[in-house]
Amino acid sequence: MNIDSGKVLASIPVGLRDPLLETYSDIASNFAEHRWEPSENKGGKFCEIVYTILEGAVSGTFASEPSKPQNMKDACLALERAPVTGNAGDRSLRVLLPRALLPLYEIRNNRGVGHVGGDVDPNLMDATAVYAIASWVMAELIRVFHGVSTAEAQEAVDALSERKLPLVWSPGGSTRRVLESGLSAGDQTLLILHQSLGWMADAHLVSSIEYSNASVYRSKVLGSLHSKRMIEYEKKHKRARISPKGSEYVEKEIVAPRDRVQAVSHQSILMRPR
Repeated sequence: MNIDSGKVLASIPVGLRDPLLETYSDIASNFAEHRWEPSENKGGKFCEIVYTILEGAVSGTFASEPSKPQNMKDACLALERAPVTGNAGDRSLRVLLPRALLPLYEIRNNRGVGHVGGDVDPNLMDATAVYAIASWVMAELIRVFHGVSTAEAQEAVDALSERKLPLVWSPGGSTRRVLESGLSAGDQTLLILHQSLGWMADAHLVSSIEYSNASVYRSKVLGSLHSKRMIEYEKKHKRARISPKGSEYVEKEIVAPRDRVQAVSHQSILMRPR
């Protein structure tokens, strides 16, 4: 789905909402494209934006733009001591979210990001943690601040928390490209839907895979995957989404073998004589 930030995070002023979405997008994109250090670097900025939002929600007055607290740990802990309002999401705003920011900020500031001197480069581990925590924070903010129906909010959470796969790249808009050549149209479809999580228009799939004949693609590829219960394909609404069976296939048969190859390659580099 296309996320309308003005609706989904309607209670957050645009001066904070836009930087929040932009910074999260940068974290996710860098992580998807294996740029570990840039992904980590954005974690600190993300924390400062989210803290500004939380402080405004708890105090009742939002700042016009993000700002960095003098001491992030003390500032986050101070939110826990704020008066309990009883409003929806109060404990999340005062306790859960501020506590989630602390390890994220610690990774960014005190792990050195460059990680000089270690036997095993932990950038991948740290970037994975940064992306996972940031995704959870975004989902929780939408849950608390959403200005849409519960069903729409859940779709937005799914979309913002979509699985980022190095095999799939989003050049912009609704288009997604599978970066590895040689995969069948069915496997490409499953990869794209696995990342999307929610419903995806079949026209967007046709465009992303660049299948030459749309009607044949719908009947032969989407129809076949549907019959195998790898996806749910709604012909009437012209949309598809992956099933748990399809997700398991992608993770075990497509992603995992390539991750093992990459891990072996990375280990070989680390073990080279210096």
